[in-house]
Amino acid sequence: MRVTMILPALTEATSPLFRPIKYSLFPPLGLATLAGYLGPDDEVRILDEHVERIAAQVADDRPDLAVIQVYITSARRSYELADRYRERGVFVALGGLHVTSLPEEAAGHADAIFLGPGEDTWPRFLADFRRGEPAKRYVSSERTLHGLPPVRRDLIRRERYLVPNSIVVSRGCPHHCDFCYKDAFFAGGKSYYTQRVDDALAEIDRLPGRHLYFLDDHLLGNRRFAEALFDGMRGMNRVWQAAGTVDSILAPGLLEKAAAAGLRSMFVGFETINAGNLAEQRKRQNVGRSYEAVARRLHDAGVMVNASFVFGMDDDGPDVFDRTVEWGVDIGLETATFHIMTPYPGTALFRRMETAGRIVHRDWDRYDTRHVVYRPRGLTAEQLESGYWKAYRDFYRWPSIWRGAAGKPRDYRLRHLAYAGGWKKFEPVWDALIRSRQVLRALPLLETTLDGMRRRPSPGFLPLPHRRPSAR
Repeated sequence: MRVTMILPALTEATSPLFRPIKYSLFPPLGLATLAGYLGPDDEVRILDEHVERIAAQVADDRPDLAVIQVYITSARRSYELADRYRERGVFVALGGLHVTSLPEEAAGHADAIFLGPGEDTWPRFLADFRRGEPAKRYVSSERTLHGLPPVRRDLIRRERYLVPNSIVVSRGCPHHCDFCYKDAFFAGGKSYYTQRVDDALAEIDRLPGRHLYFLDDHLLGNRRFAEALFDGMRGMNRVWQAAGTVDSILAPGLLEKAAAAGLRSMFVGFETINAGNLAEQRKRQNVGRSYEAVARRLHDAGVMVNASFVFGMDDDGPDVFDRTVEWGVDIGLETATFHIMTPYPGTALFRRMETAGRIVHRDWDRYDTRHVVYRPRGLTAEQLESGYWKAYRDFYRWPSIWRGAAGKPRDYRLRHLAYAGGWKKFEPVWDALIRSRQVLRALPLLETTLDGMRRRPSPGFLPLPHRRPSAR
């Protein structure tokens, strides 16, 4: 059987003039995981439109099966590709977050759709397809990561990604925030589950080099699993990055185990500095927590902070952008990711806003967290979009980067400057590396930046902010 698997490019990643590095970080691990279920006689390839032009490769492609992974801002492109394949008589299977959110929309462009995770439905589909009896819809209900076949990393062009060693050892998240796009993906079954620790460690052992990036939504979500994983990783000489929540970082002892196993950078969803927003969006794991304590614990453990903030919640006013940037710089955050609140279909936020008549349109290309697609309350749409861009400019100005690094010991100050500056101030260099397919050459520099300054800082070096956020 011949199979073509495609990850269409997000709309925001398709500029012919400039290719941001964040779209060349990770290979399409989900498709490579599904490919692991195919047989040794099957002919399969994976195409990732973020790192290669695929028009010529799909122009007259006639596999037995085309599999396309659909995200909201790649929906238009995904449907276009699906329709072209179906015109040639190719069987098309669509899955992913957007398909689960809007199955009826997706079904108009596919022969089979997949709702939710594919560990239970994909093998069933393959058996049905080989018998010539595929169903039109497969809905996940059994949630387990036990007995997964090895990920087909041989299908990934490692040289085109800065972080080819991405890995996922769990699925979902134990929390249920109203704006989370992935929450609906796990409806109808367990919303958070993990691999066996031995299986996860075996997958890590198969990866070359030192650097890892855990793409799990919440690596620390199951403390027993996480502690066993980190104990198993000690002595592997890995450096790695991951995501965790405010409450898990404050849990005694867990962060320290992660740092001893090689954690050097943590993505943290602070989301908002306005306490009223947290309850409204059911971000309960942040309520009553000290954001300063979170940053301090991470920094004291030698871990950099990549903070996530969402603008445009109902408690936000025009001052939220400057206050958020000022706090982030003062507290010494190495990097920050800003977003305009986006009510994704399938979320509680979307349902609430649709009922209130606040959804402006359904042009999925603009649901990219950079455009306002609803009616804000505390500020105008124009203020929200301009404030979002201003926050990025202000946070990543060289004076801001220097001020954020200034209160740290010398080694950690250099790491802050290198990491924050390298991420945003050298984007033309990243663009050149991506276009020349040489981006992997920068991985040793990333490893050095993450782990080059291993001296543990003295507790309490973190400067106090001039203005504490209200969501403490």
